[in-house]
Amino acid sequence: MGKKLVVANWKMHGNMAENKRLLQAYINQLSSLKNTDVVVCVPYPYLAQAQSMLQNTNIAWGAQNLSKDAVGAHTGEVSAAMIKDFGASYVIIGHSERATAYCESDENIATKFVQAQAHGLTPILCVGETLIEREAGVMQMVVGKQLDTIISTYGAAVFAKSVVSYEPIWAIGTGLAASSDQAQSMHEFIRGKVAMLDKEAAASMKILYGGSVNPQNAVQLFVMQDIDGGLVGKCSLNAQEFEQICRVAA
Repeated sequence: MGKKLVVANWKMHGNMAENKRLLQAYINQLSSLKNTDVVVCVPYPYLAQAQSMLQNTNIAWGAQNLSKDAVGAHTGEVSAAMIKDFGASYVIIGHSERATAYCESDENIATKFVQAQAHGLTPILCVGETLIEREAGVMQMVVGKQLDTIISTYGAAVFAKSVVSYEPIWAIGTGLAASSDQAQSMHEFIRGKVAMLDKEAAASMKILYGGSVNPQNAVQLFVMQDIDGGLVGKCSLNAQEFEQICRVAA
């Protein structure tokens, strides 16, 4: 699958001074990193700061959400073209924290996915199940439905060179990561589902694990065949821990 990919998701954290210190630490500590691509997804107001500090480095940047609409009277929304204006190359789509709090439907998330691609952004599509759904044994059905909404509308080919992040909702921010076997099983299911319809798309997509990734569990997770890296939340706010995760991936 080539290089691993590690994505920092700052969520709603940071200010200009803290960001400067953290980004400078990223630059200093990761400039020599090989065989791993690194992305930091920042809150909208800090896209310009990320662009200013990260351009001409080996670290890419992106946003944490985007509007499903290209332009129009949508107060408070931010379009894919606006994000692209700041040199961003990635955008997180459908994170469960947003889908739950703001009642995002699978259909809206599917539209955002192709909006990102239409404007030259690589979407990082988040999928995952709740603890109740896992305990009921329906986790593949739940994740499969999330993928089916995109596939049925736009076809499996849209997953080519995209990123999917498996984030079991019960693991996000809880410190309870999925086991490496649990994660590998779901990643294999995701890749296989796309491969049944488009083998080339399945081979070129990256599938990340997200959900309480830390330097310790990254060692077990990143050696799995279908785990192509991680989407890192809390530990991305600590430059030393984030560097350790990136070096495990490398």
